[in-house]
Amino acid sequence: MQNHLDKKKCQELNNTVSQSRQQNNTLTIDNRLSEEEQKSLEFLLSKASSSSFKSLNRELSGIHHLGYCYQHGIETKKNEIRAFELYKEAADKGDIDSIYQLGYCYQHGIGTEIDNIKAFELYKAAANKEHIISIYNLGKCYENGIGIEKNYNEAFKSYEKAVEKGHIISIYNLGQCYENGIGTEEDKTKAFELYKGASDKGHLDSLYQLGECYFYGIGTEEDEIKAFGLYKEAAEKGHLDSVYELGCCYKNGIGAVKNEIKAFKSFEKAAEEGHLESIYELGYCCKNGIGTEKNEVEAFELFEKAAERDHLDSIHELGCCYRFGIGTENDEIKAFKLFEKAAEEDHLNSIHELGCCYRFGIGTEKSDIKAFKLFEKAAEEDHLESIYQLGFCYHFGIGTEKDEIKTFELFDKAAEEDHLDSIYQLGFCYHFGIGTEKNEIKAFELFEKAAERGHLNSIFEIGKFYQYGIGTEKNEIRAFESYKKAADKGHTIARTFLTLFFSHFMQEN
Repeated sequence: MQNHLDKKKCQELNNTVSQSRQQNNTLTIDNRLSEEEQKSLEFLLSKASSSSFKSLNRELSGIHHLGYCYQHGIETKKNEIRAFELYKEAADKGDIDSIYQLGYCYQHGIGTEIDNIKAFELYKAAANKEHIISIYNLGKCYENGIGIEKNYNEAFKSYEKAVEKGHIISIYNLGQCYENGIGTEEDKTKAFELYKGASDKGHLDSLYQLGECYFYGIGTEEDEIKAFGLYKEAAEKGHLDSVYELGCCYKNGIGAVKNEIKAFKSFEKAAEEGHLESIYELGYCCKNGIGTEKNEVEAFELFEKAAERDHLDSIHELGCCYRFGIGTENDEIKAFKLFEKAAEEDHLNSIHELGCCYRFGIGTEKSDIKAFKLFEKAAEEDHLESIYQLGFCYHFGIGTEKDEIKTFELFDKAAEEDHLDSIYQLGFCYHFGIGTEKNEIKAFELFEKAAERGHLNSIFEIGKFYQYGIGTEKNEIRAFESYKKAADKGHTIARTFLTLFFSHFMQEN
């Protein structure tokens, strides 16, 4: 509510109660109140000057007070229908807080059916009488199209007006407007200043947003240490998004020393309160043993829980669980359906996996054309695995015509982003002149680069290049070492080469 309850008015209302007791023991404020309602109102009036009710607006009538009691179950049984009736009665008599509260009831379906148009009209009526919260809610209606067409300019004006009257949440919303150019020109510096102003007044969302500003460099210079400190401060005050971000900081060593145990605990804390992203991250930790022992069953259950709330990353991970039998039995049909569901919402990893399903006939009939189209769609959004698979499609004519130039270009594009398989395939392109001029030196350099990162086929290829002096000087010792390294890691052809190489060496010596 807007202001503190006027003590003089409280006394007047209390006097009314005293007079009523002397006249047939009935309150004169509304002769239709039941005995139970009279008692509730007497309680409320007796407490009106106490600290617990100091936030009530000084214009609140006894009828409004009673509605508030019914809405929240204060000294009476909760009854939202009766609360609505009382708010309406007081609103009809011009009580400004009741006009606002009636709008709130219509918006949220408290004691009545939801009617956003009526909610908007009531907020507007109260806002026209300078009711601060109604001015703010009017802004929300304009911004989100609640009971009225979206009008970002009007939303901005409403927030600005509420800020002038000292409404803290509106300071935050005005910051959002400046940050994202909602109803005004984008001004990230102003956004930063507004978030700081609201956070200084104790607004937790603004404290969190200030952390985001420092993390992403919004209206200020990037500062991961400050971002971490702000997330930590807000998290300690119970802000769930900040608890989650704190977990991400600990997980990735952002602004603090990497600590997977603390990351896990942060995700666990927020997940217990139903924070969706944290439920997903907790599942990811359990799946991969990050900050806790690996537990695939627990991971599956967490992904399933978040997927039920339409969390796209979790739907995707659940699909992976069914495809590979992680924490559950293998079920390729369920996997396909889950990838399809997330792909329909443009989830890139799921679009890629759906392409793989069509290419290899996983949970559905094989369709090279559908696979190609899906890889192409994800590749357009720079999905590296899809760029790589698209290169394969063009190389072998899978779902499209063969095109060696496009093959080379796609492997080259993904290789520039350090995609390991693409670095290897690019080496092959240079080695055999696929879509480009043959260049054995470049081929050797690419195989060497991939081999240094443990790419098994590249380790084997390096052995051949050293054995025959392709793109580098001949070096049989290094060739032997490469074959052995690949063979020890399970490369079957490398084992054959190693045997032949050893036999050849024995014959020569």
